[in-house]
Amino acid sequence: MSAVRMRMGTGFGYCVVAMLTALVYFQMYLELEACPLCIMQRVVYIGLALLFLIAFLHNPGWLGEKIYAGLVVMTALTGTGVSAWHVRLQNLPEDQVPLCGPGLGYMMEVLSFTEVLQQVFQGSGECADVLWQFLGLSIPGWTLISFLVVVVYGVVILFMKKPVPG
Repeated sequence: MSAVRMRMGTGFGYCVVAMLTALVYFQMYLELEACPLCIMQRVVYIGLALLFLIAFLHNPGWLGEKIYAGLVVMTALTGTGVSAWHVRLQNLPEDQVPLCGPGLGYMMEVLSFTEVLQQVFQGSGECADVLWQFLGLSIPGWTLISFLVVVVYGVVILFMKKPVPG
């Protein structure tokens, strides 16, 4: 297996584990319902997984790998921003927490995409609830760290030197 495939396969595996953790452990085992911001973070992870999978299947050369790595970094930074916003909502004083709004499914049916994004990022009371913690961090806190790991991984790939033909 080529080094590029190994790196992209590793990234894909990491994203799959993150999604399985969200779906199997948090949603199915602990029976926690995903709020709109959680769903957006999952969408970003699915996008990352697809990027890594496409790069794995493509098995690009040196420049192609840099392009994929740049896309991974930008996508993971998007997830980092969503997670950071979610952590911020969870740490607002109780009197500043937004009221609970309609579910994401309903909003997608009724509102335009930009209106849905605006509503989701305004947050709702359900996004501010801390339903699980480990070592003092909530799920969005761990997701933020997880996205930062992907950012660092992408940056490392991005700045790897071109191998010397030998």
